[in-house]
Amino acid sequence: MNIADPTFEWFALSPVLAVLAAACLGVLAEAFLPQKPRYYAQLALAEIGLLGGFALLVWNWSAAAVSASGAPQAVTGAKLAMGALVFDPPSYLFWGALLVFGALAVAVFGERAMTGATAFAASVSAIPGSQAEADAIAAKREHTEVFPLALFSLTGMMVFGSAGDLLTMFVALEVMSLPLYLLSGMGRRRRLFSQEAALKYFLLGSFASAFFLFGMALLYGYSGSFDFAVIDTSLATSEMNRGILLAGLGLMAVGLLFKMGVVPFQSWVPDVYAGAPTPVTGFMAICTKLAAAAGLARVFFVALGGERWSWQPVFAVLAIATMAVGVILALSQTDLKRLLAYSAISHAGFLLTAVVGAYQFVPEGQLNSLGAIFYYLVAYGFATIPAFAIITTLRDTSGGEATDLAKWSGLGKSNPLLAGIFSLLLLSFAGIPLTAGFIGKWAVFAAAWQGGFWWLAITGIGFSLVAAYVYIKVIVAMFFGEPAEGVQLGQASMLTWLPISLGAIGTLWLGLFPAQLMDLIAQAQVFVK
Repeated sequence: MNIADPTFEWFALSPVLAVLAAACLGVLAEAFLPQKPRYYAQLALAEIGLLGGFALLVWNWSAAAVSASGAPQAVTGAKLAMGALVFDPPSYLFWGALLVFGALAVAVFGERAMTGATAFAASVSAIPGSQAEADAIAAKREHTEVFPLALFSLTGMMVFGSAGDLLTMFVALEVMSLPLYLLSGMGRRRRLFSQEAALKYFLLGSFASAFFLFGMALLYGYSGSFDFAVIDTSLATSEMNRGILLAGLGLMAVGLLFKMGVVPFQSWVPDVYAGAPTPVTGFMAICTKLAAAAGLARVFFVALGGERWSWQPVFAVLAIATMAVGVILALSQTDLKRLLAYSAISHAGFLLTAVVGAYQFVPEGQLNSLGAIFYYLVAYGFATIPAFAIITTLRDTSGGEATDLAKWSGLGKSNPLLAGIFSLLLLSFAGIPLTAGFIGKWAVFAAAWQGGFWWLAITGIGFSLVAAYVYIKVIVAMFFGEPAEGVQLGQASMLTWLPISLGAIGTLWLGLFPAQLMDLIAQAQVFVK
């Protein structure tokens, strides 16, 4: 029997390998470097790995866009690592966004100028309130392994969105999720709340992974393969009972929709967003959504696109339920992190309106469903990471984050710059014109309309109008309320201000000049089977 030699395309996979290598070096640094230089080494390694991965990605794309003769050519994509990964134009887009937002989020991880320590517990293993914890705080211990943990999670996210088969996707799902469970429970303050959030996330995430795995088994039983292209072909050729197909489809949808925070799988979002360290919340809010949306789109557009008449109506109903739950429950929130958590749920509903829209049948040069999803997530990312970074800067008398909405009253009078930036980000969440969020919502509603779901687009517009009140009430409190007592602004370093500044610039730029990014997306919005 002749066994083919394994092949591995090192250059094409260099972006994800750069992140993985930085994570592995971070583990070695954690083991061998003394405590004092370890923080700087871990932060530098993480940023070099992410920015280096982005540079390699641009180099890859540039090389793929030029033929052997030097003439420009369309980037088509190919299967890599013996078919385990598909490196196609959408992979370039999602990997690039993950690397950029990952670099911004990891910078906020490193902030310690405001309190003399990072947002992570001095000793996670110590019982909250115990002498061991007090000794760790007195010794100024830091959990610098948060940086390689974030990189390992990003590695899983990159593979998850570009997997060529279900088995690779499941492994990537676990690599993506396990570090997030740990990071969620490492809050320096409100330790019990943070640990509770991590436990809920772990238990519910494990159940979701089990559903995903069971769905994989059923789809394998139906098609005889884990490969997306083979599953797609089997939809027209398989003689198996369609009940197996529909059951597998539904169970896999549970696992994927859980990661996006879609109703009825959203119950973890408010508790985890509120309990996790705020830098981790910002990281999860956009990077997990990017990976989940890329994976969901690849599974349901590539492997199960031929069965869209079965899943599109269900996703449309879930989109409405998700928008309704997110918007309505956000109206009554008085804690900013929980408010943004319910806002994230509503945004998952808006994203789902694009998933049920038109993927293949769109005029040339316009965004299809995948393109609309990507633009929306980029706009959402430029608002999300800075919003949570700003939350870390407002402190109460105890030195903890002032997340109560009442404590933000009058911020526009005491610090108009910070309040102005936060207002801009909130207006982008609301989809107000001249912001990136407006173009993003226009894109997802247009995709739904082109796909024949005009009633879903109109419903989404209605919920967007209601959601505007959620964000405007925060702006009104900041600029028209009396300044709250016992609140002060922490002296944040560039590690926080750089993501805030770039987020504000990106939000304005993509709102005023969206054509460049739209043109780029329109050339790279079709999956390779």
